[in-house]
Amino acid sequence: MNGAQSLIRSLADAGVEVCFCNPGTSEMHLVAALDLVPELRAVLCLFEGVATGAADGYGRMAGRPAATLLHLGPGLGNGLANLHNARRARTPLVNVVGDHATYHKRLDPPLESDIDAVAASVSGWLRRADAVDDLAADAADAVAAALGPPGRIATLVLPADLAWTDVSWSDAPAVGVPGAVEVVEQVAVAQEVVAGAAAALRSGEPAALLVGGAATRGEALRAAGRIAAATGARLLCETFPARLERGAGVPPVERLAYPAEAVAAQLAGLRHLVLAGAAPPVSSFAYPGVAGDLVPTDCQVHILAHGPEDLAGALTALSDATCAGAGAQLLAPERPLPPTGALTAETMAYGVGALLPEHAIVVDEANTSGPWLPGATAGAPRHDWLTLTGGAIGQGLPVATGAAVACPDRPVLCLESDGSAMYTVSALWTQAHEDLDVTTVVLNNGAYAVLDRELRRAAAGEPGPRARELLDLSRPGLDFVDIARGMGVPAERATTAEEFTRALGRALAEPGPRLIDAVVPALV
Repeated sequence: MNGAQSLIRSLADAGVEVCFCNPGTSEMHLVAALDLVPELRAVLCLFEGVATGAADGYGRMAGRPAATLLHLGPGLGNGLANLHNARRARTPLVNVVGDHATYHKRLDPPLESDIDAVAASVSGWLRRADAVDDLAADAADAVAAALGPPGRIATLVLPADLAWTDVSWSDAPAVGVPGAVEVVEQVAVAQEVVAGAAAALRSGEPAALLVGGAATRGEALRAAGRIAAATGARLLCETFPARLERGAGVPPVERLAYPAEAVAAQLAGLRHLVLAGAAPPVSSFAYPGVAGDLVPTDCQVHILAHGPEDLAGALTALSDATCAGAGAQLLAPERPLPPTGALTAETMAYGVGALLPEHAIVVDEANTSGPWLPGATAGAPRHDWLTLTGGAIGQGLPVATGAAVACPDRPVLCLESDGSAMYTVSALWTQAHEDLDVTTVVLNNGAYAVLDRELRRAAAGEPGPRARELLDLSRPGLDFVDIARGMGVPAERATTAEEFTRALGRALAEPGPRLIDAVVPALV
């Protein structure tokens, strides 16, 4: 057994079931080792940003890490944007990054770079392997680090000569991981912290409970719903939750808006803000004359739980302290009627709300075309909603790919803006190659509409012809039907609300990947 084989065997024994791969020469022994470990599924991605985004989507839905296999520093760099999003989502994820052989690096070959510096910008755990006999333990440590609460990116850098060198222990094929994967346990929240949050929520002054991380789903969300119902506090969640459970039978949660001015209006008048797995709200960017810290000046912030602390346990304890057996308000089943007439961002949202299937996974990178989606889908059958956590666009198609791999029994609906789709459009090929049940709706407005909006909000003046050229995607227009079909994904175009509803119904009814090119006007 060589080092590559021991590493792949160790990943599988530690519970890693999928590796999203875009390898190169320095990873060929790892590629060969995959044949010896059939329980570790290898998924080919044609761009590293698809591999890292797919691993993010997988980890969000599976609750355990997928691996990526990336080629040297440039390959890792190509995947960096979606690793940034995964870090913000607190996704457990293991990167295996090949490097030049240790003795070859001194020659400064063309692809030589500072891998460790690139990896450190997104990794919560980073190790450069330096002994072939330790590779199995290195892999197990990476998995344990990724699973440590609340979830993080672990990166293991593997020099090529360690991959091809034989391990010294004779019984390596039978041993697998030398020792158990020891995951750091969650830290219990102190009783006095829970009591302080309870006192704030029961003070009679305007209060809100802002949840994030694992508090946006499952029993933690239900506990938050009971707290809000019993105390009268508003229940809010992060602007970009990693995974938000929604729909009929789920407590209603108000997402923080994206524009800073809108968040300031949402929070106006609050005297107490209790944070459960969420950070204090700040604006995504600085704007002239707009405050970046969005917490009202006379509002007291109370941190219930964050980082490695037991978020679900803290919310359950807070529920016990405030609810006295009260139940949470739950959303009633409700759907909009199928829309008719012109296809717009609004009628598109009604079409999604009318047809969204039960237990769907919705990946939302609709951006400026998405304002009506939350309201139109609030009473739909129960579903999960995955969002653009770190703001680096090009996340939607890859995250949908990984979510479909993690949950093959659930339909995945990806709502993708046209500009963002082009960043990682090759994810469609992986969806076809793996026959994944993903329906992609590209909201094709022919523009980088978000940048047009940001140009105005930044008070940069009225855009002239050269500025407008940088915001325009209409010369030439993007034909997503041809793009999708060229990658093996059946596709059709919709230009009216009726066409969209029919196309969406057909796509959701058929297994495998489908794409709808939904032509909508840009919102300004």
